[in-house]
Amino acid sequence: MADQARTAPAVDFVGGAVGYRFRSQAGRSHALLKATGVSPVRPLHVIDATAGLGRDAFLLASMGATVTLIERVPDVHALLEDAFAAARAESAELAAIVGRMTLLHGDARALLPTMRADVVTIDPMHPPRTKTALVKQEMRLLRDLVGTDPDVGELLAAALSADCGRVVLKWPLRAAAPPAPRKPSHQIVGKTVRYDVFVRVRAA
Repeated sequence: MADQARTAPAVDFVGGAVGYRFRSQAGRSHALLKATGVSPVRPLHVIDATAGLGRDAFLLASMGATVTLIERVPDVHALLEDAFAAARAESAELAAIVGRMTLLHGDARALLPTMRADVVTIDPMHPPRTKTALVKQEMRLLRDLVGTDPDVGELLAAALSADCGRVVLKWPLRAAAPPAPRKPSHQIVGKTVRYDVFVRVRAA
């Protein structure tokens, strides 16, 4: 009954799926790492332009990346701040990981032109499913807070204009791609999502 009464998603870097993935090291084979190029021997600087529940950012930081998270929804930003504090209090190991994560409150479309990174990742709210399968509860609650992200095309254009070497868009496997000024360089395909990877040639 308690779960039915919840109105906000759980942002948790200590327990749950994120904690299990970290403790079991199951994330080391995650497609996101291949899409971004992040690895323990290649600790890149990543801007997560749509922080959401922070799970992808935590995975990247646990692999050694320095991650700047941008979240524009005040309630979600507050949930992330609480999760950061809980992780710092839990252990020195988790504190070191979130120490590589910097949380910003703002609109990535406005912030990206002022920033520089190796990679920019975008994981907007995906189009509603048309099939009968239920979306996971956390995603339903997050959608209630965030909405539908109708400006994903503008966000992708801002990312592709940013000072970075690669842009990674996470999108449902079979959904039509959002409008973009160019086609992806390649894709990393999973069971339910794909990562559209845009490799950019940076100015010297």
